[in-house]
Amino acid sequence: MTRVVPEPANRLVVQQSFPRPRPTTNPYLVMLRDAVGAVPGVEVRTFDWRGALLGRYDVFHVHWPEILVSGQSPLKALVRQGLTVALVVKLWATRTAIVRTEHNLELPSGISRRERVLLRWIERRTTLWVRLNDETPERPGALGALIPHGHYVDWFSRWPWPAREAGRVSYFGFIRRYKGVDGLLRAFRGVRGDDRRLHAAGAPSSPDLARGLQELAAADPRVSLDLRFLDDVALIDTVRRAELVVLPYREMHNSGGVLTALSLGRPVLVPANEVNARLADEVGPGWVQQYSDDLESADVERALGEAARLRDDARPDLSARDWDRAGEAHVEAYRRAVAAVRRGRA
Repeated sequence: MTRVVPEPANRLVVQQSFPRPRPTTNPYLVMLRDAVGAVPGVEVRTFDWRGALLGRYDVFHVHWPEILVSGQSPLKALVRQGLTVALVVKLWATRTAIVRTEHNLELPSGISRRERVLLRWIERRTTLWVRLNDETPERPGALGALIPHGHYVDWFSRWPWPAREAGRVSYFGFIRRYKGVDGLLRAFRGVRGDDRRLHAAGAPSSPDLARGLQELAAADPRVSLDLRFLDDVALIDTVRRAELVVLPYREMHNSGGVLTALSLGRPVLVPANEVNARLADEVGPGWVQQYSDDLESADVERALGEAARLRDDARPDLSARDWDRAGEAHVEAYRRAVAAVRRGRA
């Protein structure tokens, strides 16, 4: 006779909003899944519509909810929006807690009215909001948890790390207009020295943006472009060979790119704001340099001079962003959300 082992009374089942990881999946999501799943008594499930709609779980953790309601064609978007309505109704009917990580402060631009309505509905149904830094405002009347974005040191440690090249500046990551890569190319024109070089790598969001960057790069022989998606090996090469990484985003609140560069032992030049100022204090002198207003060539020259003072084998202090700590903090937040729903608070 088969003996049935009862499940622990405090067993927690977490349904994430992202699918089974692929090579292109954001490492943050993979490490979050692994860190939460390593906590005893917790099961983590990745997303598919069948499992989300028909499965039983305690928490639905959503990251970028716009992915749920968008599609590559109007028909696919409409189908996914219908499925999203069914999902939110199921979560309400089963009194399942919704936890949302607030990666961005605002809804995406350029979305349809229907998408906006659905995203606002999900916001109203959210039980607990996870903030990645303490500059993200708390939601009035809602539960919240501050869980700093984890580092990527362990993720990238599986591959060799090249040495830096003096005078080399790099940009990496998806290229969107708000990320200001065109401004970086213009500012670099005024950087003095034939030994200074700029390499910008990443997939542009449109052919027009790619053409504009190619025209700007053609005006300066010290500039090179690699306009494609970067796998981990290419990303490591782009970041590690740089003496300085510049991320000239016109809007920056939570940036995995900053933590990627720091995890790979490279200093960054970023826009001045409270989030980046606090990060600079956290990780140690010289690692997070800032500029005000529009990026200028003088900002790049100054930052390069500071970066050259760091040893090639130096590392910033990222101890506050260990994933063991993040995994436990997420599980604590999930349990708070579940308890609130069961008490009828959400």
